[in-house]
Amino acid sequence: MRQFSEIVDLAASRKGGREKLMAMIDGPKSKAALTKVPDNVWLAEMTRRVFQAGFNWSVIDKKWPGFETAFDGFDPARWAGMSDDDLDRLLADESIVRHAKKILSVQGNAAFILELAEEHGSAGKFFANSKPTEYTDLLLALKKRAQRMGGTTAQYFLRGMGVDSAIITDHVVKALVREGVVDKAPTSVRDLTKCQQAFNQWMDDESLSLTHVSRILAMSVDE
Repeated sequence: MRQFSEIVDLAASRKGGREKLMAMIDGPKSKAALTKVPDNVWLAEMTRRVFQAGFNWSVIDKKWPGFETAFDGFDPARWAGMSDDDLDRLLADESIVRHAKKILSVQGNAAFILELAEEHGSAGKFFANSKPTEYTDLLLALKKRAQRMGGTTAQYFLRGMGVDSAIITDHVVKALVREGVVDKAPTSVRDLTKCQQAFNQWMDDESLSLTHVSRILAMSVDE
């Protein structure tokens, strides 16, 4: 496994230099900014990512105003108590994607957000205090405690909210395989732990965020 400065140089050579490379990457939000994000916004983003999974993202984006109206702004207390009448109404609502299991996931994720608020004061405080050096633990917690937050769905959710995160895309997998971290897409806890160890080393090498490490890895491979 190379020092990350070498991987940065490799990516920079493909993107017109280090300055241009770094300008292409939006870093994570600050702890203070994440703390201020209301709980309903966390639930809304979870819902968006759940519905995007395995679906055409542009369709969800186009329909998103309909989702916001149908779910009344995604108040967690409201949707943790989703009723049968709510479900029937949503399944008949053509302004959203009418997928019963994904609709029901809003109820489970609303309950999860309420749990975080009870345990930590707010969902924002929980995510703001998450550590990039323990990112795998955060993914496992989301998979266990939330609904339909496995695989890359949780990763896109965290990145979309500005949490310091890695998205293990096909390009990132190619880079991880190239560097000898894993030999295939990491799905087991064992392989995810190997990725975490590599991420931690690379973050330390260049004093970069996990978001930067992930993006630079992706841009260091051939398109």
